[in-house]
Amino acid sequence: MPAGDAEGKAELAPSPPKCMRGAGEMPTPKESSALATMRQTTRQAPITMAESSTILLVDDEESVRKVLTFPLERDGHRVVQAVDGEDALVQFGAGGIDLVVLDLMLPKLDGLEVCRRLRAQSEVPIIMLTARDDELDKVVGLELGADDYITKPFSIREFRSRVRALLRRSRSVRGPDTDGLVEIGELTLDPTRRIVTMRGASIPLTYVEFELLRTLASHPGRVTSRQMLLESLWGSAEYRDPRTIDVHVRHLREKLEQAPHAPEYILTVRSVGYRFRDP
Repeated sequence: MPAGDAEGKAELAPSPPKCMRGAGEMPTPKESSALATMRQTTRQAPITMAESSTILLVDDEESVRKVLTFPLERDGHRVVQAVDGEDALVQFGAGGIDLVVLDLMLPKLDGLEVCRRLRAQSEVPIIMLTARDDELDKVVGLELGADDYITKPFSIREFRSRVRALLRRSRSVRGPDTDGLVEIGELTLDPTRRIVTMRGASIPLTYVEFELLRTLASHPGRVTSRQMLLESLWGSAEYRDPRTIDVHVRHLREKLEQAPHAPEYILTVRSVGYRFRDP
């Protein structure tokens, strides 16, 4: 491992243990080492209290919750923990959650079902954790409304980067939006009210879908690469698979286009990226 990526040493493994230790037993050497590494590598200036957020962390493994809670609290956030899918919905229902970190494999209700139910009632940013590098899991999660996903094992640096990026973008839409109305063809996008209509009908979009559409529609005719879209949406393309953009574009086409397989609005530029149709 490169010397400059010390935080990469504190990785989350996709395999057990499943926290079968008794109440008075000590953490395993691996967990102790991971926690010690994090205490050294998260000694950065914490964010101000004005920027602190409440994060719902959902994972059935106590060791994972412990490892992820430490850097979040070190950054000044309040962490609410849930141990299964049903518990996650109860905790979220209590209100005040700014971001959800959601494991895919959960007892009672799996992460995909929890994501679907959360998205039906809220636009809260959701980061999904998956222990399997399964493209289908990622696609389904994103199509159900997850904003981002991380595949275990991952570094604490990557985790913090993803959390900060989504929180930063979430805060940015709470203030006044000075961008003007976008009207192209039968599509109308209102950035101030965050409303999209197509052929007179309101189109419900996830947070990321709205931002992606706004980025493309605000510059009709201009080709935008996947790399540029990643940087526009999350502030950085680091740690992110460009195929994430393809999933969100496909979902947008299914919602906006009359014939998603032959799109009129969001056009593919082969080997480069996408462009929005000319006015």
